[in-house]
Amino acid sequence: MKYYIGIDLGGTNIKAGVVNENFEIIAKTSVKTRCPRPAKEICDDMAAVSIEAAKQAGISIDDVEWIGIGTPGIADNINGTIPYSNNLGFKDVPVRQYIQEHINKPVYIANDANAAAYGEFIAGSAKGAKNAVCITLGTGVGAGIIVEGKILEGSNLAGAELGHMVIGVDGPQCTCGRKGCFEVYSSATGLIRMTREAAEADPSSVLNRLYKEDGDHFSARHAFIAMREGDKSGKAVVDNYIKYLAAGIANTINIFQPDILCIGGGVCNEGDPLLVPLRELVSKEVYTRMLDNNTRIVIASLGNDAGIIGAAVLGKQNS
Repeated sequence: MKYYIGIDLGGTNIKAGVVNENFEIIAKTSVKTRCPRPAKEICDDMAAVSIEAAKQAGISIDDVEWIGIGTPGIADNINGTIPYSNNLGFKDVPVRQYIQEHINKPVYIANDANAAAYGEFIAGSAKGAKNAVCITLGTGVGAGIIVEGKILEGSNLAGAELGHMVIGVDGPQCTCGRKGCFEVYSSATGLIRMTREAAEADPSSVLNRLYKEDGDHFSARHAFIAMREGDKSGKAVVDNYIKYLAAGIANTINIFQPDILCIGGGVCNEGDPLLVPLRELVSKEVYTRMLDNNTRIVIASLGNDAGIIGAAVLGKQNS
């Protein structure tokens, strides 16, 4: 049996898992990232958490084939560096060198959204596809694109920023500096903003009652909860959200024409009330709608493990 270690490096936690050749996580552990602090210290912790994960799996670090790392920001796998990560405060960090000071194994690096997409492609909802796009609806809209089995990174290693294509010129301000980005409308953050605005605009709505009751815990789920209670304001928010999500997904399909497009993130837990109308809208908007064979839209299946599994198998990109 072969084993690989995948590290999901985040601004809050460093998570490491041992993955076997069947793409199963057999052990995982984590530590706090504790940003901001020197990059060398964070890399030392990545090595330490890898060794601990191997120990929990009942194997030696010598039994591991390689280590893969999914990181926010730009990842340069050729040179083994992270040229830039705003979330971590990294600039030109020689990650491979730092890890190999502790563990003498090959080290592969990818952007975290790309790693998660590769995980879904290898072992999740996009398994069996030739070309796939995976979109995560979280604080922002993250994405990974797989073309002919390889991660598409772009010439500057910062490809797949689908969240920053504009779908509403002169729309709400995005953190990237543009207005009306896909991310502004279709992220969980965007859905919460639209839900809050609708609740404040209709004091007699179920949405408003939920807003008053839950306050700081008001989330992307509340519009769906209100809709299920028959609330018109809640339904209007959900319909509007799905409309924008369908626009961004139709754009993506028109550009890449993947076999499978999978979406993940907490809002996808809503299941059919999200997926059924989304598929219907997209089927009417894509350029290839007259063809028999079109992109399948599915829900991502690996959840928070996608990043670990995808990072763990990054070596397959180079084999």
